[in-house]
Amino acid sequence: MKVKYEIVQKRRDDIMLLIQKLGTVSVEQLSKEFSTSDVTIRRDLQYWESKGAIQRTRGGARLIQRMVNVPDVNYNNDRYLHAIAKYAALFVEDGDTIFINTSYTALLMIHYIRYKSCTVITNNAAATQIQHDDHVKIVLTGGELNTPKKSMVGDFALSNIRKVLANKCFLGCSGITAEDGITTAIMAETTINEMMLQQTTGKRCVVCDHTKVGLKHSFITGSLANVDTVITDIAADKTEISKIESKNVEVVCLEPLLVVPQEDTNIFC
Repeated sequence: MKVKYEIVQKRRDDIMLLIQKLGTVSVEQLSKEFSTSDVTIRRDLQYWESKGAIQRTRGGARLIQRMVNVPDVNYNNDRYLHAIAKYAALFVEDGDTIFINTSYTALLMIHYIRYKSCTVITNNAAATQIQHDDHVKIVLTGGELNTPKKSMVGDFALSNIRKVLANKCFLGCSGITAEDGITTAIMAETTINEMMLQQTTGKRCVVCDHTKVGLKHSFITGSLANVDTVITDIAADKTEISKIESKNVEVVCLEPLLVVPQEDTNIFC
């Protein structure tokens, strides 16, 4: 029984890895790739949807967010994500008010803001569960709760964001290209991200690992004209990086952390 479970979990992990790479997949494509039935693939996709990692579509699925706890598969990517979040947190200064959206990388930043008295405005309900410095004040936008990602969207959230002038903004994304700018897989979050960029008076950063660079999704969040810096990692596509830099956007490509300390892996209360 244990062997069967391990085989199933290995296939599911491999499926998730492929979805993270491609962004969108079809049941037919996965069935051929893993030599299994459409019914089995649909069960696997239901599993990942229940974890909040994907959104099932007609005949397939698309990525919502990078999972934190896929065993082994995400080990290297976690080191990239922590490196990006840790570096981005260095931009935060005493007295700052910052916007952070619903991406895991952006959320992870909160954990790394140390010894800085600042206010984080976010539409990510999960922010209340993340371990953070006592000097960091977290304010939720409120709004309609969009499950399973725990994002807050809608007119109420927009109205509250519109009342804030933030010093800095840190947005994650589903994809970023020089041609289309910042894109997301979730339509309801588009206007939220746009408003955060609009209401930021200072530095506007996109934080994303290499799997998002060169990838585009269905809904455009913002133009690169509204972005100052993209913080990613050294595995990002160099051609796409050059194209993004040609749009007068600074791109920082980071080495992964050699190791993520144990105290930084269990960041949720």
